[in-house]
Amino acid sequence: MAPEPPREQRGREAVAPRDAAAGGHAGGTPAPVRAPGRAARAAVPYQGIALRHPRQPLVAVAPDPDAVELAGPVFGPADVGPLDHDLTRQHRGEPLGERITVSGRITDRRGRPVRGQLVELWQANAAGRYSHRHDRHDAPLDPNFTGTGRCLTDDDGCYGFTTIRPGAYPWGLHPNAWRPSHLHFSLFGTAFTQRLVTQMYFPGDPLVPHDAIWNALTDPADRARLVATYDPALNVPDRSLGYRWDIVLDGPAATWSEEGR
Repeated sequence: MAPEPPREQRGREAVAPRDAAAGGHAGGTPAPVRAPGRAARAAVPYQGIALRHPRQPLVAVAPDPDAVELAGPVFGPADVGPLDHDLTRQHRGEPLGERITVSGRITDRRGRPVRGQLVELWQANAAGRYSHRHDRHDAPLDPNFTGTGRCLTDDDGCYGFTTIRPGAYPWGLHPNAWRPSHLHFSLFGTAFTQRLVTQMYFPGDPLVPHDAIWNALTDPADRARLVATYDPALNVPDRSLGYRWDIVLDGPAATWSEEGR
């Protein structure tokens, strides 16, 4: 579970796609882009960087589709453990920051629970830095916080994590570009190739309307589905604030993922 690419790479490589998009029309007016399944709207899409896109052609898996599982990475060196879902209890001491509980249901388009789903979470610490060798942000690391967790959904399709609210951080798209607080989620089906990656925002964050990834979604309903809801029922007294974030895996109300729908 890796964080976003190093900031020095983001700053160099994200500029060219942005400038190319800005020159789509005479006078620098952005060219309209078409979201999958929707009418074209005038918007500059989130281009990301070159490192996020495949550089080699797709490889056909034949004659045995299961063969891809033999060469791919595994879900982890061990089964999901009792503390994997609680990112605040994975080290000797308490991590710094505002403790939160994030919970919700994972369902299909008909509202049926998705049972036994492997859910992974990764995030920056309270200062806005990932515990990763490629993160060169000068914010401090927290020796008691790694920022990764995982769990399995129960029979009702529910998942739950206890963690720290991540801090915002600059990411080099332009001199005043900051990513809002967010949690990265990865969801697996029954095979490694059945993976979706998305992210959750927090309600009321003033940085969200300025986020490039947020603005890549042109439908307000799609944007709204990426924002959690504060839920007092999920609070742990004297310990953490609760947020509810449900995920729909398919259909017209699907939660947007990094690969679209």
